[in-house]
Amino acid sequence: MTRMFHAAASQLTAPRWELSEELPHLAARGFTALAVWRHKLSDLGPAESRRLLRRFGVRASSVQWAGGFTGGDGRTFDESVADAAEAIDWAAALGSPVVVLHSGCRGGHTRSHAHRLLVEAVEQLAPQAMRAGVRLAIKPLHRTTAVRCSFLTRLVDALELVDDLVERRQANACVGLAIDLWHFGDDPDLGSLLPLLIDRTAIVQVADRLGPPTADHERLPAGRGTLPLEDVVAAFVDHGYRGDFEFDPVGEAVEAAGYEVILDELATTAAEWSRSLHVHSGHADTQPRLPAYRLRPTGARRSQASSQMVSPG
Repeated sequence: MTRMFHAAASQLTAPRWELSEELPHLAARGFTALAVWRHKLSDLGPAESRRLLRRFGVRASSVQWAGGFTGGDGRTFDESVADAAEAIDWAAALGSPVVVLHSGCRGGHTRSHAHRLLVEAVEQLAPQAMRAGVRLAIKPLHRTTAVRCSFLTRLVDALELVDDLVERRQANACVGLAIDLWHFGDDPDLGSLLPLLIDRTAIVQVADRLGPPTADHERLPAGRGTLPLEDVVAAFVDHGYRGDFEFDPVGEAVEAAGYEVILDELATTAAEWSRSLHVHSGHADTQPRLPAYRLRPTGARRSQASSQMVSPG
């Protein structure tokens, strides 16, 4: 089996840079993919943004973000759906295969009602996404950070929701998951769920942390924290994930070091991980190594059905 590792940078890492400023830095460091932040995209528009991306040989790995369908951010359900529809149009215009969705917080809803609102929104958006060739990636968040932006706080719940949408509600393969390793890189359920997550995962986001997730959301560059990120990434690759890994450190450490220093660091990490995964020009060596990180099984079961500011997630 060919083992692939595709690294992308994120516009969230360098929020003060315009697209025209950051693309030369990415290209010079060998990045060929970029997670696009809609706040920046709105400044240039999708047509000019795509022209710039093509000029520097960089593709859009995802468009971030849309959602908030439960009304926790003050918008109505219809307004949130319309905003997500715009995000799909923009992703299609950029040639991006993924739009990241946040569910929205429970707010004053019961959990079951919040769940219904998210399902209804995705069902409305799925036909447009399928026509556009865009995958809707629903992003769960760790429970300690999700109070204001998501009611999906467990991987197993997010997987069951997507299974339901894809298999019973016939949303086809346009619905998937955004797995953020900052939130779930050391989650005890990840080991047992990983074989099931692979087909459902549309994008993997990578940032490190010291200790458990906290409300200040300091997202460190990979290797600066305590998460076993390289081994988790290797496990994703070994199980057959073929999508992008988006490096998106955000916070005071990034600002203090400077964007160029952080991009140098991310490029070095991506190159080292690529070598360790035996990836050379898209072809695997004959004997891939097994990841040292043993994802611990927990017995979690599969489902029965088999504004745009920087997001707190």
